Amino acid sequence: MVTIHKYSVEENLPHKLGEFLLQKQEDALNHSPVFNVAISGGSLINVLEKALVADKAIAPRIQWDKWHIYFVDERIVPLDHPDSNYGAFKAAVLDMLPGAQPHVYPIDDSLVDGGAGAYEQVALLYEQILPRKLDLLLLGCGPDGHTCSLFPGDHHKYLIEEKQRRVMWCHDSPKPPSDRITITLPVMEDAGAICFVALGASKQPTMHQIFDVKNTEMPSALVNELFDAKVNWFVDDHAFETVKTKY
Repeated sequence: MVTIHKYSVEENLPHKLGEFLLQKQEDALNHSPVFNVAISGGSLINVLEKALVADKAIAPRIQWDKWHIYFVDERIVPLDHPDSNYGAFKAAVLDMLPGAQPHVYPIDDSLVDGGAGAYEQVALLYEQILPRKLDLLLLGCGPDGHTCSLFPGDHHKYLIEEKQRRVMWCHDSPKPPSDRITITLPVMEDAGAICFVALGASKQPTMHQIFDVKNTEMPSALVNELFDAKVNWFVDDHAFETVKTKY
């Protein structure tokens, strides 16, 4: 069953997420010299900054030199572009670290202006560097229920239905930029744990569809259904206020 961690603002969701990440770090390092994590972009990065950099109880316990950080999706833009997930993470987290740095794996941005063939190559190259098993996926959830760059609807079913490829070129994204790469469900199947973060009242209709209706046309709800035992959600009271199902 999916595990829900629900907190009010006063209970400091970023701190609780930081504690969760510390536990996952220790679990991984008990059997491996590295902690392999893949992260999303958007508002999640701001939460990670609060949890892992600004929180003085958490920050000293992060063994950054043992973290290997990948991206569950990335916009096919230069790394210093405002839309780059890597660029946002660098500004919010990496540039704020006073000491040891994690190993971070961005896309090859030399191919960003190359067209369809180059975009396929960006995905193939990223698939080659992605570990077979990631210890943790840190995901967001869009208003339409998308996660990573797995979007609902027939136009993007080729991403959801992929069974072999682990990283795909997502073209014609409904959110700009239109060209991205994204991990696929086989990566989630192999992952040790999956964690979503969803905040704010604007997420209420989406949370209702995912947790009450269980609308698996939404990729986030499909992830819940397929991988429930290893899925955690960190939500605030505002996002989850209208959810009727008890967890």
